[in-house]
Amino acid sequence: MKRILLCAAYVMTTLGASAQMMPNPYGMSVNLDTAKKLAAAAVAEASKKGFKMAVAVTDTNGDLVYFEKMDSTQIASVQVSIQKAASATLYKRPTKKLQDALAAGGVGLRVLRLDRAIPVEGGLPLVSADGKIIGAIGCSGDTSENDGIVCQAGADALNPPK
Repeated sequence: MKRILLCAAYVMTTLGASAQMMPNPYGMSVNLDTAKKLAAAAVAEASKKGFKMAVAVTDTNGDLVYFEKMDSTQIASVQVSIQKAASATLYKRPTKKLQDALAAGGVGLRVLRLDRAIPVEGGLPLVSADGKIIGAIGCSGDTSENDGIVCQAGADALNPPK
């Protein structure tokens, strides 16, 4: 176990600037009401753009808090959305950063060996107004870029402009 942890720490330090984790500390996990609000914002964006999405919100442990799937969303997107959210909170970075590290090759290929790391855009850490990671949102159902757009709409609902 110690060897796995050391290997994971080494990999994360060598992935390069494009995959660096957010320095934000973890805070209290997102609650159910907030998770529902964020998922609703993501689903509204998906509906507006004509995408079919599965949306998952996880807590700071990467465990599911809330899930919503639009009608006619592909079945595989259920688990993918949950995995993207878990990956974003556990590794304290958008899953797009892991995707970019993997695409760069070389040392970035090591991301494939990280437990629960999903190197596909569409997972974002949720950062509270006081700068703490309180969980993550994951979206799946269209292209990874479109998943990311929908995910961003959900994350933006956490701290709307005043």
